[in-house]
Amino acid sequence: MNEVRTLLGGRGLVESPRWHGDRLYFSDWSVGEVVAVDPAGRSEVIARVASLPLCTAWLPDGRMVIVSSADGKLLRREGDGSLGTCADLGRPGWNDIVIDGRGNIYVNRGDFDPMAGEAFKPGSVSLVTQDGSVREVADDIAFPNGMAVTPDNSTLIVADSYRHSLLAFDIGADGGLSGRRVWADLGEGTPDGICVDAQNAVWYADVPGRCCVRVAEGGAVLDRVDLDRGGFACALGGPDGTTLFIVAAGWQGMTASELVTPGSGQVLATEVEVPGAGWP
Repeated sequence: MNEVRTLLGGRGLVESPRWHGDRLYFSDWSVGEVVAVDPAGRSEVIARVASLPLCTAWLPDGRMVIVSSADGKLLRREGDGSLGTCADLGRPGWNDIVIDGRGNIYVNRGDFDPMAGEAFKPGSVSLVTQDGSVREVADDIAFPNGMAVTPDNSTLIVADSYRHSLLAFDIGADGGLSGRRVWADLGEGTPDGICVDAQNAVWYADVPGRCCVRVAEGGAVLDRVDLDRGGFACALGGPDGTTLFIVAAGWQGMTASELVTPGSGQVLATEVEVPGAGWP
């Protein structure tokens, strides 16, 4: 059984964990903060962006890119901590982001706002290139959530929460996507944030299932970490790459006045056997 320890607590809707350098970075959507925390639990706020969702990734040159969903922009955090525009996405409503080893930026969005009670409409994935141009490269994803790229830069994996599956796409030389397929049918699993390990298995966090699950291509369950609250996303990192970080909170529902129970957001950590690989 995986022993789970609490690295940080007292937070809100925590999402987008990313290991970079020697710290874990995550977003607290409830207060619009991007936070860095070290393995000892010492934390600091490194950016404030009034946006929900609020997800992050790193360019190959080491600069952070932040999805400012509310104003439909990608922001780039410079070395002095200032935020500038990396790309204009044209409209609000963007969700997760991943940047592959070549600098291709993938961002996804649902085409409806469940929090506002809008009627369902499938979402999409867009590619943002280094010159700031934006083009849609995949559509008909019921509710696109977490994304990850395999270590060889060949495959983009997308969590489709509403269809309870992980989708895979081949990444072309120009960053375009093809070869759409169901990478794993998760049955009743509802994937949110995901990450890839060195054996090309995927960990996915599950909010209604209150767990984090490791699956092989095809959907066979390889490992599972049970939680006492919703698991929103996960990332592999730490000194050896074998610490699984999970961000979790008490989910209250898409139409609740507060999406999660105030103060229930936690950053959790547990040790696993296979280190992380690929992106994020």
